[in-house]
Amino acid sequence: MNKRKKILVVFGTRPDAIKMASVIKQLNLCPDFKTQVCITAQHRQMLDQVLRIFNIKPDYDLDIMRKNQDLFVVTAKSLLQLKKVMLKSKPNLVLVQGDTTTTFAAALAAFYFKIPIGHVEAGLRTYDKYSPYPEEINRRLVTEISDFNFVPTTWAKNNLLKEGISKNKIFITGNTVVDALHDIVRAIKSPDKKIEFGKKLDFLKKKDKRIILITGHRRESFGEGFRNICLAIRELATAFPECNFVYPVHLNPNVQTPVRRILSRKQLPNVYLIEPLDYILFVYLMQKAYLILTDSGGIQEEAGTFGKPILVMRNITERPEGVKAGMAKLVGVNKEKIFRACKQLLTDKDVYDKMVKRKNPYGDGKAAKRIIGILRKKLG
Repeated sequence: MNKRKKILVVFGTRPDAIKMASVIKQLNLCPDFKTQVCITAQHRQMLDQVLRIFNIKPDYDLDIMRKNQDLFVVTAKSLLQLKKVMLKSKPNLVLVQGDTTTTFAAALAAFYFKIPIGHVEAGLRTYDKYSPYPEEINRRLVTEISDFNFVPTTWAKNNLLKEGISKNKIFITGNTVVDALHDIVRAIKSPDKKIEFGKKLDFLKKKDKRIILITGHRRESFGEGFRNICLAIRELATAFPECNFVYPVHLNPNVQTPVRRILSRKQLPNVYLIEPLDYILFVYLMQKAYLILTDSGGIQEEAGTFGKPILVMRNITERPEGVKAGMAKLVGVNKEKIFRACKQLLTDKDVYDKMVKRKNPYGDGKAAKRIIGILRKKLG
């Protein structure tokens, strides 16, 4: 009998944990692999919520997060500690996800040890090295040293082919975030859960009010960009008092400061600035939302799964499939453009319905099974 292959899964942020949850689940079900999980905890508090929800118990917790840490610290600390982990674990494959600094550091550490690398959610591109920053360069560098590129869509595959990546290293799987959503939706269907969520999200009691869900955290929008986003929301909240604008505010001070200064609840009673939600609550809120304003990459995929119109507050996106399908629209960080696009969706039912009825291009909930099937075949 062949010895089980050792897979080391490495991630550090909440979105990465969500997208790796189904992969870890399928790896643990496969008798061909011995799986270990390493987290850098690049985002400590938000990551821990997801670990609990998906019952992920890390074998290694590097706990690198410190107040006001910068990219130099995250990269250096991750790389040095991952050296120790890989020396101890001796994996046959290191599996990383997405485009975070943890993703880059883990892939680089594996490369230094000449360990094969699998990259989940490969092939996303804007071809602007500073947008998103530092994610665009992280994912390009990881591609260059990866042996298995698990791409979510044909568009992502074509990006890698244009860059000269061998087609034998590229595998279309769909996006694992859709797998995670299917698991979460099953978990929140019970009446008890709905009662619990209603107590935690008191604005849901106002059933006659449409919910506009907002998220924002991009580094490239810090400063003037976030100020424009907040000013647009303020004008929208004033123009549409019959709507509730719900904003789980990211913990980064560069987000917190302008949001809480410009969107004061005292002046805007229909704006709810709330703490970041655990993932299961956030999914429930996405289901309840009328439309979503976001600069997040993952939410572009998640909202599409629920058929929610998405206004993407970025100038460019590495997920153009949603824009092309008609379920998302790029509005940048221009105050007038955000206001006009949101106003149109709130006042023109025909435009709204056209975005709602589009098919989600990001997957069918079976991405993780495809990834494990490929690894079984390729690794023996």
